[in-house]
Amino acid sequence: MRKANYHTHTTRCHHAVGADEAYVLAALDAGFNVLGFSDHTPWPFRSGFVSNIRMGMEDLPDYITSVQSLRAKYADRIEMHMGLEVEYFPRYRDHLLRMRDAGMEYYILGEHYLESEEDHPYVGQSCATDDGVLRYAEAVAEALQTGLFCYVAHPDLYMRPRPVFDKVCEQAADIIAQAAREADVPLEYNLLGLDSQLTGHDRGYPCADFWSHLAGKGNRAIIGVDAHDPAMLKDTNLWNEATKRLTELHYPIQETLPLSYKEE
Repeated sequence: MRKANYHTHTTRCHHAVGADEAYVLAALDAGFNVLGFSDHTPWPFRSGFVSNIRMGMEDLPDYITSVQSLRAKYADRIEMHMGLEVEYFPRYRDHLLRMRDAGMEYYILGEHYLESEEDHPYVGQSCATDDGVLRYAEAVAEALQTGLFCYVAHPDLYMRPRPVFDKVCEQAADIIAQAAREADVPLEYNLLGLDSQLTGHDRGYPCADFWSHLAGKGNRAIIGVDAHDPAMLKDTNLWNEATKRLTELHYPIQETLPLSYKEE
């Protein structure tokens, strides 16, 4: 098996800790063969909105330079890739294409906001309503239809404000799962969420009922550390627990990404 993680953040997002190189060294210590950086994407918000949960456009050149430099430095020890965790904001689609041309190898779909962060609330709030849950699922499906994304980060994020996995939540899971199958991309089993559950600060995902509901329906899983601290990469217990849970549900676990785009 090749041990790979493509979901790694940096301090540029304002809610992670540790130097970029510390993540690489942690990955090496933990026996990773592949490490992908995928910090929260910057957006050129036309309204002038400034986000406090992602890098600014002025940070992007340094991000690219840093990852490229580390990739060269550790080329003989670990395979490294450069990507971003991205919402799909249709009005800024051209921005995603430009960043890809600038060297981004992959985009992880992390749909934290619908349409645009500048004028829509965090889905952890909007998904408190049934309509919000279904709009989230439909937004994920729309994003996957573009062919820009290689997997869905924390697909069960909509469960964050939901106390019960009810019929609406089942419907949302089915929409997301079908879109993922059609796009031929895996769903992420998120270790940041798993860590929060095991330490008593439940984020609502990974949702056991979500994963049980979709078991046997043809979806693949991929494990994502969602590392905001180098120490998370070293926590082999989390990785092993996720592998155990997915294996018990008979999910095919995708180890690595092809890093190819299928834009229409």
